[in-house]
Amino acid sequence: EVHLVESGGGLVQAGGSLRLSCAASGFRFDDYAIGWFRQAPGKEREGISCIYSDGTTYYDDSVKERFTISSDNAKNTVYLQMTSLQPEDTAVYFCAAAPRTLAWKYWFVPYWGQGTQVTVSS
Repeated sequence: EVHLVESGGGLVQAGGSLRLSCAASGFRFDDYAIGWFRQAPGKEREGISCIYSDGTTYYDDSVKERFTISSDNAKNTVYLQMTSLQPEDTAVYFCAAAPRTLAWKYWFVPYWGQGTQVTVSS
């Protein structure tokens, strides 16, 4: 059974930082990309970053240069270090796993975590 468990969300002031963690289990990491989506109220869920088993990473333009994704393969855990946070980054952040051959879009994702709230105050 697949499990994706997020932690690390919270409230932070604009300009601050947070680190999200996602502990993954129940599937072959080599076959999947693991990463993060976010969804703000009234908006579509957007894929912001993912990492592949060979270390290749993807970032949406909205978070490039501010967020860094990494993985600890020994712990089967993926991290998202978020810096220079802004109020527009406020959203529920979801850990996700999708087949590595597909684009990082929510409609390709079969496995989701429960989500963690990130709120950035101005």
